Amino acid sequence: MEGSAPARTTNAKDLVITDLLSYRLHRVASAFERGAALQFRREFDVSLGEWRALALVAAGKANTLNRIAKMANIDPAQMSRVVSKLVDRGFVTRSSGPGNSSPIALTEQGRATYEGLISAARARNAAFLSVLSREEIQHLDAALEKLATIAIAMEKAERTRAAGARETNASANSNGS
Repeated sequence: MEGSAPARTTNAKDLVITDLLSYRLHRVASAFERGAALQFRREFDVSLGEWRALALVAAGKANTLNRIAKMANIDPAQMSRVVSKLVDRGFVTRSSGPGNSSPIALTEQGRATYEGLISAARARNAAFLSVLSREEIQHLDAALEKLATIAIAMEKAERTRAAGARETNASANSNGS
């Protein structure tokens, strides 16, 4: 079929990095992010971290720095700097509260900026999906859910193994002293 992707090897010993699913997904996600970062900076003078924070607060998904950082998968210290910039720019307010659990809310200016950003994000999303059929979109959605489930389970298992290895190393170090 003309224009289709080249066949990929399924033989594990023949795989090279560019054949790995994680590499391919990362490559696509990075291209999506770079394009969005350039557009959002050009049109709204907002970074991707700022966009994510504004979007999570606007959608009611997160209203504290810790929650925003967790949902955006950004280090809390980095998100603290992002939120401070948003406060300085008048996009959000931060009420007093203990540490990183202070409530954060959009200002009118933040809401207006978010509305422009979400409109641009929806247009980008529609452009990406426009190259896929309805059936391909359904398959992609199902595949992404399955991949997210297994990726999260594998990450959790690795964290458990890493914690066990640290405990084993700490025990060996204390016994060898």
